[in-house]
Amino acid sequence: MNGDHMVLGSSVTDQKAIILVIILLLLCLVAIAGNGFITAALGVEWVLRGMLLPCDKLLVSLRASCFCLQWVVMGKTIYVLLYPTAFPYNPVLQFLAFQWDFLNAATLWFSSWLSVFYCVKIATFTHPVFLWLKHKLSEWVPWMFFSSVGLSSFTTILFFIGNHSIYQNYIRNHLQPWNVTGNSIWSYCEKFYLFPLKMITWTMPTAVFFICMILLITSLGRHMEKALLTTSGFREPSVQAHVKALLALLSLAMLFISYFLSLVLSAAGIFPPLDFKFWVGESVIYLCAGVHPIILLFSNRRLRAVLERCRSSRCGTP
Repeated sequence: MNGDHMVLGSSVTDQKAIILVIILLLLCLVAIAGNGFITAALGVEWVLRGMLLPCDKLLVSLRASCFCLQWVVMGKTIYVLLYPTAFPYNPVLQFLAFQWDFLNAATLWFSSWLSVFYCVKIATFTHPVFLWLKHKLSEWVPWMFFSSVGLSSFTTILFFIGNHSIYQNYIRNHLQPWNVTGNSIWSYCEKFYLFPLKMITWTMPTAVFFICMILLITSLGRHMEKALLTTSGFREPSVQAHVKALLALLSLAMLFISYFLSLVLSAAGIFPPLDFKFWVGESVIYLCAGVHPIILLFSNRRLRAVLERCRSSRCGTP
């Protein structure tokens, strides 16, 4: 489900695992609904007005990639349940893995660039380089978009080459699906090619994301301290705004690191394929993916306003 080809001739027979699979599918539906709403809301505004704020362009790109990623996850989950003994590198799973690798990499890069944008625009550091970036960053949004797509495409092709090489070796040697783990080519490719490639692909945008989050949280923390010194306490609107912003950033950072660590543990083979622990790891990954758009909906004023309008129109109120 996350590009780590886990169909190794076993089947999902554990009742607890089946429950987790159902939970996983429900989380995907929640994520699809949340990401779809954000993508539609910002997309309609973009079409009607013919323009969108630079940060919202990155945000709609991020949510659109997450929206598509959840559909791929659901497709792969259903395929695994229907064909639990399928060879993990067969053409269907290669096709799904190709989409997953691209969309997951794009999601990580869009998240990192969005964190860069928020950090530069919101943080109040006075270093000359930082001030120069604040002035120039909006012009770089198209470059951020195309670099995300380009880097994701490049790494996806590298993943496909490794996966396809394993499949070709399987065809040439007439191996059985359940013997894939004993295949020396598979073992070598997974350990010395695919796993290092995953670590590089995932770690680079994650590092950028957390550096920006740390800088932004530090800046907001300093502002909150100054606000507390000049006001009567936490009930002041300015202090409450800083507290809400800090809580939102901390929650997003925690979700991001949970997502990243779950990906790494899954890629490292810590969770046995189709085992209960495997589905626990998958559920953690997509719980984060499902909660993220919900936090955005309630922390973003414009998205919250669109949500309120939808509620009002549904209830028949003007």
